[in-house]
Amino acid sequence: MFKLAVLPGDGTGPEVVREALKVLKKVAQLEKIEYSTREFDYGGDRYLKGGEIINDAQIDELRAYNAILLGAIGHPDVKPGILEKGLLLRLRFTLDQYINLRPVVLYPGVDTPLKDKGPADINFDVVRENTEDLYCGNGGILRKGTQQEVATQEMIATRFGAERCLRYAFDFCRRKKESGEGKGMLTLVHKTNVLTFCGDLWFRAFEEIGEKDYPDIKRDYNHVDACCMWFVKNPEFYDTIVVPNMFGDIITDLGAIIQGGMGIAAGGNINPDKGGVSMYEPIGGSAPKYTGMNIINPLAAVGALAMLLQNSGFKKAGDRVVAAIKATTPKMKSMAAGKMGYSTSEVGDLVCEAL
Repeated sequence: MFKLAVLPGDGTGPEVVREALKVLKKVAQLEKIEYSTREFDYGGDRYLKGGEIINDAQIDELRAYNAILLGAIGHPDVKPGILEKGLLLRLRFTLDQYINLRPVVLYPGVDTPLKDKGPADINFDVVRENTEDLYCGNGGILRKGTQQEVATQEMIATRFGAERCLRYAFDFCRRKKESGEGKGMLTLVHKTNVLTFCGDLWFRAFEEIGEKDYPDIKRDYNHVDACCMWFVKNPEFYDTIVVPNMFGDIITDLGAIIQGGMGIAAGGNINPDKGGVSMYEPIGGSAPKYTGMNIINPLAAVGALAMLLQNSGFKKAGDRVVAAIKATTPKMKSMAAGKMGYSTSEVGDLVCEAL
C-alpha cells in the first residue's frame, strides 16, 4: 500500500491538490495501484490560529509516508518568510531532501515568450542542490537600525553536499541518455570567476567525478549569468543542468516562464536515499487573490503528481499522467488563471478523460 501525505496548504493550494488527487484516483484505477492518503493542515491558517507551524514530532510523523504532495505555502496575513522558512525549508532540511528536480518542458499548445521556439526546443531538466548554500542561514546582523548596521549571509558548500548532488545529476543524465530521452550532456552552472572558493569546490568535484565515473557523459560549464542568456537565446542547447541552491532557485523561475508560466511548472524536493521521503509541488505559489474562484490552473499540481509517481516506483503511471497533460494543453486557451477556457475542476476532468 502506497501511503501519501497531502499538505494542501494556503490560498489556491487546496484547489489544485483536489484536481491532482482526482487524477491520482483515476490513474491508480487504470494501473492497479493501491494507495491511501492523509491530509495535514500545515500552513497559514494553522499558524494564525495557534502560532505553530510544524514541530519535530510532526515531521517524524511524515517520515512514515512514502511521499508528500504539497499544494502551496504563503498566506497574505502572515509575514513573508515565516511559513517559507518554518515549513518549506524546515521540511527540506530535516527530511534531507537534498535534490530539487525541475523539468523545464514546453507542452503542446502552450505559449512561450521566446520567438520561434517550440516543444522540441524547450525540454531539459535542472538538478538543484537543495540543502546548502545561502539557504543554510549562516550569518547575522550587527548594530541593527543604526548607520553602522552590518548584515552577512554566508554561502556554504561542502564536498559531501556537492558530490551527492553531482552524482544524482550524472546518474539522471545517464538514464535519460540510455532511454533515448536525452543527449548525455551535463552542464554545471556556477560563478567560478567570482565565487572562487565555493565555485572551485563544485567545479573540481564535477570534473573529478565525471572523468572517473561518468566518461560517457559530456561535461559542460556555464557561468550563471551566461546560462540565463542561453535559456532565452538557445534553450535547445541544454539536456541536464546541475546547479547549487541559490543560483538554481533563480534559473528555475526563468525556466518556468519560458515553459509557459508558473501555472504549468512542477518540481520535486527529493531524498533519493533508501527510505527517504520526498515532497512534490507546483512551484507557482498560493495565488491568494484567486482563492475559491475555481479558475486557477491545476496542471502544475498534476505535473507534480506525475513526478511523484515516476520517482516512487510507478513510472508507467507517471508517464501516463504526463501524456494526459500533453493531450489536455492544446484544448486550453491559456495557462493563466481565469483565461484557460475551463474552470480548475474542468481542467482536472480533461486530464482524467485523456488518461
